[in-house]
Amino acid sequence: MDRRQPDLTLLTDNVHKGRNLSAVLRNADAVGIASMHCVVDDNEYRAFRGTAMGSQRWVEMYRHKTIESAIAPLKQQGVQILAAHLADDSVDYREVDYTGPTAILLGAEKRGVSAVAADMADAHITIPMMGMVQSFNVSVAAGIILAEAQHQRMQAGCYDQCRLSPEQYQRLFFEWAHPQLTAFCQQRGLAYPPLGEDGELEDAPGWNAKVKAGQATLA
Repeated sequence: MDRRQPDLTLLTDNVHKGRNLSAVLRNADAVGIASMHCVVDDNEYRAFRGTAMGSQRWVEMYRHKTIESAIAPLKQQGVQILAAHLADDSVDYREVDYTGPTAILLGAEKRGVSAVAADMADAHITIPMMGMVQSFNVSVAAGIILAEAQHQRMQAGCYDQCRLSPEQYQRLFFEWAHPQLTAFCQQRGLAYPPLGEDGELEDAPGWNAKVKAGQATLA
């Protein structure tokens, strides 16, 4: 967790097929991304959850109904939106700076990012192609771009110290260490119980008694 990058994220714009989303998610985890965003319909999201093979435990997935509702809050937080998109103003993906707050926007393989998403992006980036095809699989493209982002961030020392807030660290540690208890608390709207130095509940019997009595702290 000490290498998680809270200011680096991915955003997928109607990427189809659950296995593609799952592969993108695994790429995100590999470079220390803590959360990513997706715009996807119900059927595709259910398929993704069925093929993620637990990878969603390590990277939080935020789902949005529209690309506008996904991008707008990120831009308000000062996050630059870099769209993988072929346009007249596109630049080589290695020529941009990934060391600041950044969201990498990826579209569906055939259609790419939507016109709305392209307009809202701060810059368009491309991966040079030397063969006959014009695009990579979306998960491959994500991996290539993220490898450059990771390289730049390593050079800048972004992985040298923990960048999560104490609250984020404690929450993520609880969710990773206690997945079943996490699901229990989330289903009932309960706050996570405090953990001891050994990573176990400080007072498991006392907390269980409060839950049974309806006195546990709400989230």
